[in-house]
Amino acid sequence: MGESWAARGAEGAPARMPLVLTALWAAVVVLELAYVMVLGPGPPPLGPLARALQLALAAYQLLNLLGNVVLFFRSDPSIRGVMLAGRGLGQGWAYCYQCQSQVPPRSGHCSACRVCILRRDHHCRLLGRCVGFHNYRPFLCLLLHSAGVLLHISVLLGPALSALLQAHSALYTVALLLLPWLMLLTGKVSLAQFALAFVVDTCVAGALLCGAGLLFHGMLLLRGQTTWEWARGHHCYDLGTCHNLQAALGPRWALVWFWPFVASPLPGDGISFQTPGDVGLVTPESR
Repeated sequence: MGESWAARGAEGAPARMPLVLTALWAAVVVLELAYVMVLGPGPPPLGPLARALQLALAAYQLLNLLGNVVLFFRSDPSIRGVMLAGRGLGQGWAYCYQCQSQVPPRSGHCSACRVCILRRDHHCRLLGRCVGFHNYRPFLCLLLHSAGVLLHISVLLGPALSALLQAHSALYTVALLLLPWLMLLTGKVSLAQFALAFVVDTCVAGALLCGAGLLFHGMLLLRGQTTWEWARGHHCYDLGTCHNLQAALGPRWALVWFWPFVASPLPGDGISFQTPGDVGLVTPESR
């Protein structure tokens, strides 16, 4: 069964459009930040030590962000290329008619990726790829560092936006922050002012979205659940907090948050998973 995916790999190629749109938005944010730092009001006044620390923080955030993006896309969570025949068929396995293959427990077919995903959590619309067993760790770290980077950019752009808003009334301020497109179309702001307000708005909204996603997936991480299992109230893979962290992040789970290239191999293969009975735990479902 697994060999057939070598000949049909192109069918599982994820849609590129969401990734292109996300990359374009990131480019707009970078260009606006560069414009404000170089031609605009510039960064907030800081001493030499504070400026050095801010630059070091920015470099650290950027390296973490890019590193986790690379790991996320290099880690294929699908069953493509995985030999599944003879791996305990019938023990919670199912048959996927789209893939024409038996698939293990916790796996699911993604209509966007057009392939079954090992330990499928969800399809990320912004990145155009499914989140599963092999790329769940960089996805979580990506949420963390994306929120940090977006907040940092919002702070850097804050003085320029504040100077713009202080020169106008409260009603103008609210309209510019909430309806920048309408202000642009009606000629109330220039293109440069619109770009500043729009980028700050999207950065703050993106940071809140990433933070909310991190809190939600942090809850799932501690419970040993996927989004699908959480929605249906399944707790059959909850091994306790410590074991759940190790199962999803590897033995060095506390360090992977700080650097994407920390060696922390996952204990499983994405095909078979431990249950509370395997580690001597008792849960309400097993009583």
